[in-house]
Amino acid sequence: MPRKAPPFALVALAVALLLGWYVVYTQSVVVELRRVAQVQGQMTSRVYTALVDTVPAEGDVLLDLAQLVLLDLAQLLRASGVPQVLVSPDGTVSDTANLPTLRDSAALAAYIKKLDALNDPIEAAGAGSIHYGDSRLVRGLATIPLLQAGAIGLLLLIGLWGLRERGRAEREKVWAGMARESAHQLGTPLSSLSGWLELLEDSEGDNPAVSRAVKQMGQDLSRLDRVAHRFERIGRPPRRDEVELGGMVDRIATYFAARVPKVARKVTVRGVRPDEPLIIAGDGVLLEWVLEVLVKNAIDALGGRDGDVVISAEPLAEGGARVRVADNGPGVPRSDRKKIFEAGFSTKERGWGIGLSLARRIVEENHAGKLLLVDTERGATFDVILKA
Repeated sequence: MPRKAPPFALVALAVALLLGWYVVYTQSVVVELRRVAQVQGQMTSRVYTALVDTVPAEGDVLLDLAQLVLLDLAQLLRASGVPQVLVSPDGTVSDTANLPTLRDSAALAAYIKKLDALNDPIEAAGAGSIHYGDSRLVRGLATIPLLQAGAIGLLLLIGLWGLRERGRAEREKVWAGMARESAHQLGTPLSSLSGWLELLEDSEGDNPAVSRAVKQMGQDLSRLDRVAHRFERIGRPPRRDEVELGGMVDRIATYFAARVPKVARKVTVRGVRPDEPLIIAGDGVLLEWVLEVLVKNAIDALGGRDGDVVISAEPLAEGGARVRVADNGPGVPRSDRKKIFEAGFSTKERGWGIGLSLARRIVEENHAGKLLLVDTERGATFDVILKA
């Protein structure tokens, strides 16, 4: 069952976006610094012009050019993008520059406090106090290190995740190869057992016990052959064959019903199927594996007591089908409900914790379905939801 490859394309895209954004931002910083330099040059030009000249005002009144220069400087400072609020000595706001849209005087007062938290206000003799903040350039330079650190941290996490997934993919490749090789090695003894079973069938005579044993041995041999084919499917692309779920439910129920305890304790296994054929697209061999895992777990969960295991299949109104495996045993403790599908987790002393994890992967990755543990008052109920 293939897993998604590490997202190297996603990492490359993230790096490209980060570098592209960084280049664009640094260029905008350069443009902003050039604009600030231009403003400073204009301010210097006005100052030196005021030192060497005066101009006449309207009428006979002469105004020192320095006054006009100061007005020009005020306009240039307003154009610098720095938020400013001039508060007169009586506490009223007499002038503002580069402020965001504020709803009312309460919002303006709150904004002034925010400016004072950034920079101490400057007292202007006779005019009041000036409250100012940071320019767009300063705000950008203050936040960009945080953004860079976050982006680099994200890239490192993606890289570590990619390395982890790559190692896992390599391990799964090895396990898949071993599974297929095991299936290949099982072929020889299975063929030999088939031959011996044919000899037994020819020599069984009229002994009903032998006939019954030969029949059951034939079913076990067929099951071993199916198990070998299951291992061959591991690591290969998923198949999309027509699978009739009703017949599958009957086969699995019949197989386990003949092999559950009936003397010291009585366990019944029965199948419930719809009247009409219930067909979905999928891999019949792997889906049968899933149901056998669920049924075997249900039988084991009864733990030496009498009980019932019911396998049912039914169509869903929105399309697709649901196969349910339910037992009336002790159920799954609530503390274990979130862990039962994790690989390696098992409530059995000698369990490997592989069955349910493998079953969920078959359902989700090979069939785009869902394997769920349903909340019930008694016992354990597992639903396999499959698309049409």
